Amino acid sequence: MHFSSEQRLDDAVVERAFTLGDIPGILWTPAAPSPDSAPTPLILIGHPPLGLDRMYPRLAGRARHYVAEYGFAAATIELPGCGERPRWAAAEQARADLRRAMAMESGGAVGGEIIDALILPLVDRAVPEWQAALDALLALPGIGGPVGYEGGVISIGVRLAVVEPRVVAAGLFAGSLVPAAVFEEARRVTIPLHVLLQWDDEGNDRQAALDLFDAFGSREKTLHANLGGHTGVPRFELDTGARFFARHLTGEPH
Repeated sequence: MHFSSEQRLDDAVVERAFTLGDIPGILWTPAAPSPDSAPTPLILIGHPPLGLDRMYPRLAGRARHYVAEYGFAAATIELPGCGERPRWAAAEQARADLRRAMAMESGGAVGGEIIDALILPLVDRAVPEWQAALDALLALPGIGGPVGYEGGVISIGVRLAVVEPRVVAAGLFAGSLVPAAVFEEARRVTIPLHVLLQWDDEGNDRQAALDLFDAFGSREKTLHANLGGHTGVPRFELDTGARFFARHLTGEPH
């Protein structure tokens, strides 16, 4: 892991850009170490495949809240084929096929083969990269877990929850297409879950999101559904999610 820049966002948060091989990422940490020298819990912040530059304001806003208000560390990495990373021909074709299908269906159902072609290869590539980033992040001084994952492509979160034992809780955002195979993986998820659903999300299959929530095998799972479109998540949900992570990463109720 190579750090390329560092800046203090305010008195409480330090932001550092890094690369892990050819994967760009950002790490946010408390400006002052924990007074009891306890290892800092870490939240991995996912995002849609739109590029870190485009997503930065939303990612940094979430990260600053977690770090400044709760004392966590937070990190994100660029997804395969996004931002400045090399373009991925199969993914570009899958996105084009999806746009055509959605136009033809006028917002109706999209065929499973198109969803599989778009999402499953992304999950297969992205999850090992998140795990490699986790290896490097947990080796840094002061960061020792436990680890949470939140946001991003929900299928990536499901896979991480199944295969990565260091992730002990997840906050998932319903709002991306979900392959049938991911529903089967969801039955193997056992960690605590906090799931957000925008009820009027124009790009989301609401019933599929509800079915996925039902499929999760976790004994503790909570669904928060709010009126509004994809970007209309109420501000209070940021605190709700942070308190969820506080319970499971620190054991403190907040």
